[in-house]
Amino acid sequence: MGSLCMIFSVWFVPMTSLPILSSPQPADDQPGAARRSSKPHWLDLTEDQLIEWLSDRGHPKFRAKQIRRWVYTGRAETFEQMTDLPAKLRADLADAFELFTGSQACVSTSPDGTEKILVRLHDGGEVECVLLRDGARRSICVSSQVGCAMGCVFCASGLDGVDRNLTRGEILEQMLRLQHRLPADERLSHIVMMGMGEPLANLPGVLGALDVARDENGLGISPRRITISTVGLPPAIDKLAKVGIPYNLAVSLHAPNDELRSRLVPVNRKIGIEPVLSAADRYFESSGRRLTFEYVLLGGINDSEQCAHELTGILRGRSVMMNVIPYNPVEGLPYVTPSNRSITRFKQILESSGINVNFRQRKGNEINAACGQLRRNRQSPQSDSHA
Repeated sequence: MGSLCMIFSVWFVPMTSLPILSSPQPADDQPGAARRSSKPHWLDLTEDQLIEWLSDRGHPKFRAKQIRRWVYTGRAETFEQMTDLPAKLRADLADAFELFTGSQACVSTSPDGTEKILVRLHDGGEVECVLLRDGARRSICVSSQVGCAMGCVFCASGLDGVDRNLTRGEILEQMLRLQHRLPADERLSHIVMMGMGEPLANLPGVLGALDVARDENGLGISPRRITISTVGLPPAIDKLAKVGIPYNLAVSLHAPNDELRSRLVPVNRKIGIEPVLSAADRYFESSGRRLTFEYVLLGGINDSEQCAHELTGILRGRSVMMNVIPYNPVEGLPYVTPSNRSITRFKQILESSGINVNFRQRKGNEINAACGQLRRNRQSPQSDSHA
């Protein structure tokens, strides 16, 4: 999506700014292979659908809670591991469903423990997700689409456009794969929908997955620790507000005026900054959650003193956090990291105007650091050997 995984608030390292990654770990399967199955994805089932399925086969409905506990708390990777279920039920489940329909195509790990997974979906599509360790926090960044249609000119995720939305189950599978990388005594604490894709362009899938993520019988993560990022789609922001669940909202601006924003974020030509800000204000009024605005700082493009002053003008009077991330270069794109002087001056102008600002120094300007690069690099011939 337009934010390039610009991770919300101070507890996250931006996905565009991941530390240098180690050599990828081996894939679960052969490069290019897709796991195809005619079985439905179990993670796409709602609790009511699971209970109905159990009832139709003569199993008591309390088994639904047991199965969910195994998946979301017990970290089971197969139905056979659910040892307190009758053998007949385990066999029925295995015959009827796939618990995971994707596979890990590649895993990269940074020195600070950050892990990035390339998940190959059942149809061959690939998405990225990240586990970030920061003190006691265990935060994850999750994708919502294969690719992205927002067209942000500096983003690796959208260079090839969007293929399709992810299902609720495919989003949950990313969360669970990342959870499985934690020791038994650790649990996920925060979720950000800021991976590949525009989350508000896939509201049914995103909200369905987050319903499970916040459920005490699911992952049990408070909505106040869940962030949804958007390039700014006012009708979808209003729909999210009507849901009435106080998720954090992060809006990617990247420019202080319509002329520049339309160059960097082409979808803005049909929307405009003011409608985005108004929709964000309405979300704040309905949820009470302070807004985050994200701004990728591009050298010589949107990092000038004039841009900084314009930005303070449109944000003045709003209860916001401004999350500014100096650009992390993407191979093949003409954009550069701003100078230290530009970064310092931009920060000074925002802070002197009373804007709450969080600056992230860029990290990981090597291979696969930016969102979408791991997928793109593996599609090139020289990258296939890393799988």
